[in-house]
Amino acid sequence: MMKGRWLEIGPEAYQKQEARLESWAGGGRIEFKSPEAAARYKETATLFKDAIQLKKPPRRVPLDPSLGSFPMEYSGLSPYQAMYDLDAAIRAAQRFFDDFQPEAYAGAPALSGEVLDLLDFKMYQWPGHGLSKDRDFQYVEEEYMRADEYQDLIDDPTGWFLTAYFPRVFGSLAGLENLPILPSVNEIVMVMRAVLPFARPEARMALGSLMAAGEKAAEWLEGARAFSATLLARGCPATGGAFVKAPFDVIGDTLRGTQQVMMDMFRRPDDLQEACDRLAPVMVKAGVSAADRSGSPFIGMPLHKGADGFMSEKQFLTFYWPSLRKVLIGLIDAGLVPLPFAEGTYNTRLEIISDLPKGTTIWMFDKTDMARAKETIGQVACIKGNVPLDLMCTGKPEEVRRYCKDLIETAGWNGGYIFSTGAGLQGARTENVRALFDAGREYGAYS
Repeated sequence: MMKGRWLEIGPEAYQKQEARLESWAGGGRIEFKSPEAAARYKETATLFKDAIQLKKPPRRVPLDPSLGSFPMEYSGLSPYQAMYDLDAAIRAAQRFFDDFQPEAYAGAPALSGEVLDLLDFKMYQWPGHGLSKDRDFQYVEEEYMRADEYQDLIDDPTGWFLTAYFPRVFGSLAGLENLPILPSVNEIVMVMRAVLPFARPEARMALGSLMAAGEKAAEWLEGARAFSATLLARGCPATGGAFVKAPFDVIGDTLRGTQQVMMDMFRRPDDLQEACDRLAPVMVKAGVSAADRSGSPFIGMPLHKGADGFMSEKQFLTFYWPSLRKVLIGLIDAGLVPLPFAEGTYNTRLEIISDLPKGTTIWMFDKTDMARAKETIGQVACIKGNVPLDLMCTGKPEEVRRYCKDLIETAGWNGGYIFSTGAGLQGARTENVRALFDAGREYGAYS
């Protein structure tokens, strides 16, 4: 296990985290529908808080399965309807919560196809836009950042994203590519040249598209927030929050692409490392800002290219973990609770990622060996997961129950575990989802 290689946190970080978690668990800003709902909320939220902070085993294991698109599928809603009919999506989500009674939720329907249409988003295809209406959205991988632009990204991430990246991935925002270098507007003589690009028709079109998309997003998210308020009022804590990425994944997923970033590890290693380090504080600031607005202390972090088999351990230690750890430490130092989702397997990474302050993070695992995870990262962090999606889609209820029982006994002993799926529930059989919830409730109690 690696120790003390980067910045560590002080006692004030634990104090900040305690304050944020106490505020979240207390539910002070929520209008509960009854005293019973308020008590249920506080009891459930305290279970999560104790699991995160690795306190002595509470009464039971917290249940928080990752749902994916199952709530929409359960009501027969197509992927297209889920992205274009907010009322139908909310009715479907409400039906799921009424029927399955989950004790926590990660978020309300919050992805509008109309917003993506208005922006002409080129990085994805979605139902009704490049795909049939019965298909879920798909990523379109391209080289959205050229190799010779590393220095531009390092010098000014915000400026590069605004004037280079946005015009490439949003067809409606092509007019932003001629915007000035904003820090240069520091004297009166620079004002005229700075505002001149906004007179161009393409710039006006870009601003109009942003305004229209913003109005539609506000309308959609207002409906989603209203639905969330009903769940909170019933005593169901929200375990979702902000969303940031590992710096390497920002570059490898959505800037350079998989093929290019793999070559960059050999051809441009210094540029890649410097860019990852440059993006680390940007990710921290984005997470802190979102958390301060929402009041949620949780910061989701899907981890893609650090999984076993994608890169060697040496490459992981060189390119992936250093900047990821800086993001984790930065969020922890602000009192937040990072929730990295280790997609795929992390069996060869477990000792490395255990170099974190104790009781400050939740690590969600997909296919990782949970016995080894409990012995390693589970000694310093709460662990979560990993009921397999293939089991939920093709298995039988008795197989689901047996797997869940073994998983809870393996990962849940002595606390510090949140019961969850490994990769959502999309495509799962309804009878298996019922078995999942039943097993979590039956086997999650501590003796």
